Formats: sequence, structure tokens, C-alpha cells
Amino acid sequence: MREGEQVPEGRQVTGEPDELYERLKAFEGRAAATAGTGKDPVNEPMIRHWCEAMGDTNPAYSGPEAIAPPTMLQAWTMGGLSGHTDRSAAYEELFGLLDGAGYTSVVATDCEQEYLRPLRPGDRITFDAVIESVSERKTTRLGTGYFVTTRMDVRADGVRAGTHRFRILKYTPAAPKRSEPKRSESRRTEPRRTGPERAARGEGRSLRPRPVINRDNAGFWQGVAEHRLLIQRCGDCATLRFPWLPGCNACGCQEWDTVEASGEGTVFSHVVMHHPPFPAFGADGAGGPYAVALIELAEGVRMVSNVIGVPYDKVRTGMPVRLEFLRTDPDLELPVFRGGEG
Repeated sequence: MREGEQVPEGRQVTGEPDELYERLKAFEGRAAATAGTGKDPVNEPMIRHWCEAMGDTNPAYSGPEAIAPPTMLQAWTMGGLSGHTDRSAAYEELFGLLDGAGYTSVVATDCEQEYLRPLRPGDRITFDAVIESVSERKTTRLGTGYFVTTRMDVRADGVRAGTHRFRILKYTPAAPKRSEPKRSESRRTEPRRTGPERAARGEGRSLRPRPVINRDNAGFWQGVAEHRLLIQRCGDCATLRFPWLPGCNACGCQEWDTVEASGEGTVFSHVVMHHPPFPAFGADGAGGPYAVALIELAEGVRMVSNVIGVPYDKVRTGMPVRLEFLRTDPDLELPVFRGGEG
């Protein structure tokens, strides 16, 4: 299973020798973690919480013969708030080299999982990890750095259960582009634009992050471009699902079509974002606070979006909302929900 990438592969930096890469390359094949142990055995409460968070109602994940959702493979190996204590000296040395050379920022890019046997409540999880590859130095929109891929082999009660590959980019952030002031060539001046006019043209403010569009969700974003909010519907059991997925959570069928949402919904839960301030998310460019809500659509599925039209501190659970499409800049339009009191 391959999850959507957050950054592109990048282009290779050429034209100069890269002594650091030769040092990084020597870490390939070395252990990243040895004889790691899951903090808890596979258990029903974690499975239940996962399924509730994901909206996954597959009956295989409950009852006396329950198995864990395969995509939880990595969850059983995670270190929690206290972090990992089983990382190898080689792993720490590799990242120390990158940090020391100025590649101090990190972003996860993608993961790939292979499932060999189901995990069941009571299984004890152990794992080993290896530094599988380090790319040559590449430049992406985020900055210049190196892609590092680790492979984790997961075992349940000593029997190999799956493989988890995880890739990150360790990079130096690209310097923000600053436009040079243009020298006037005549006495003519353009009319001064208002704040909303400048925002509509993407001027004078930062831009929102671009959504990740891949083969699994491209149809959703095509619908947004047509001012239609599309929900997937299973071709077998007719279960509606959101966000878009390649297969049905209820029956596993990979055939589907879409239905258009009415646009009516209510706030199921919400948070107010205060920090860090991000000007692109504030209508006035101030950067917040702003409300982010889990919206329950009239069709029964839920999605995360912004609530607009009411003060952030007036958003409430159960508040009725109505779908709108907000153009945040010339190249981005997003579904949002306008709050109401009725």
C-alpha cells in the first residue's frame, strides 16, 4: 500500500562533487533498530479507537474472531510520547551528520506496507529496522536535501507479519522568494487595491499549502473545481465513504461511483487554531485564530474543513453549516462551510 506523497521526488543537484553523500551512502544496510518491542500487545481498545477515528466499520475488526486493520501495522511499533529507545547508534550518527551539515528540517514523504499475516489481539510485536537507502542530494519545493528510507520488518509472536518502508526528506529549507521593488518608468500609477482584491489575486499574503492530489483522490478535486462535493459510493454494498479510498471499508469491493453531497451539515467537533499564526488562513491576513471542524454531512459521512461566516469563538458542536467554495488564491479553491444559527 502506498500513501500519497507530500513532496515530489525532487531533481538531482548536479555539477559539483558531494562528499557528504559518499559518507551517507555508507550507512545503507546498517541497522536502524534491533530487537525492538511493541509497548503493548495487539489489543481491542486500540483497534476500536483506530476504527472510530477512521470511520472503518468492517466487521472483521470486531467480535471474538477480530483482527487488527492491516494499516495499523506501524501503530504497534510506535514509541509514544516518550519516543523510541531502541534506535541504533548508526541511525543516530546518520542523522547527526545531516543535522551537522545544515539539513535540520524533516518531512515525511511516503510509506509502503506489505502484509504477510493478520494481527490479532494478544499478539506480541517485535521488529527490526534497517537503513535501506539514502538518495543523492536533491532539490524540492521545500528545499535541498536527502531522502532517507528505512525498512522495518514486523513480527507477531516471532512470526514475520509485515514490512513497513518509511521515507523522509532531511533538508535545508528554501529561502523565501522576495520580489524586488520595480522602478517606475512613468508617472502612471495603478489604483490602490483593497485587501479583498489583493487576496483574490494572491497578492500581499502567503499562500495556503497545496492539497496532495493522487490517483485515489483526483476525482474529488475535479469535483471541487466544478463546485461539486463528491462522496464515494461502493458499487457492491452502496456504503458511502469519505475521504476517498481505493476500496470499501465495509465489504472490500473496489468498484465505486459517486454521489453529490447536498451541502448541508452540522459541526460534529471542532478546534480553534491560535498558534502558530499563519496569515494564509486568516481572511484579513492576520493569521488566526480560526476554527477547524469535523463536519458531519447530511449524507452521514464526515470531513474536516474550516468554518467561516461566524466568529471563531461562536462555533459550537451541532451548529448547522452550509457548503461553499472559497477561492484562496488564483490557483486554489477549497470546500468550506458557512456557519449559521438556525
